[in-house]
Amino acid sequence: MKIALGADHRGDTSAKALLAHLQSAGQQVTLLGDCGGQACDYPDNAYLVSKAVADGKAERGILICGSGIGVSIAANKIKGIRAALVFDEFGAAMSRSHNDANVLCLSADATPIKEIMAIVERWLKEPFEGGRHLRRVMKIAAIERGEDPSRVTVSV
Repeated sequence: MKIALGADHRGDTSAKALLAHLQSAGQQVTLLGDCGGQACDYPDNAYLVSKAVADGKAERGILICGSGIGVSIAANKIKGIRAALVFDEFGAAMSRSHNDANVLCLSADATPIKEIMAIVERWLKEPFEGGRHLRRVMKIAAIERGEDPSRVTVSV
């Protein structure tokens, strides 16, 4: 799978460890906007990763900042992105199976790297269930277009 990975300075160490882990597992991972250990602004790398996913250059994106909140907010500003802030494997599974999340946002400060790796593994393996969940994802897309989601009709 093609994965775009990005982090700010607080997520840098976790992102580098995750990069090595995913590459050793055979994933095609590209680190975008490497901070190089220096302070950097999370919206910059959230944009790069989310844009890569939205443009089809990556199938999924992973973002890590101190809290995970900032990258989640920034990523969700990109049309077509469904970014989910996740703190455990249950959340990872639900974000994929029910919400078809295409960008995973993580907290480097609240989540140890071992847990980050387990969360990512679960997130990458979990399929989207479709069905009634597809209707809800289509309603999210309607909101992106500035439409009233209650007017969306999708047969499932």
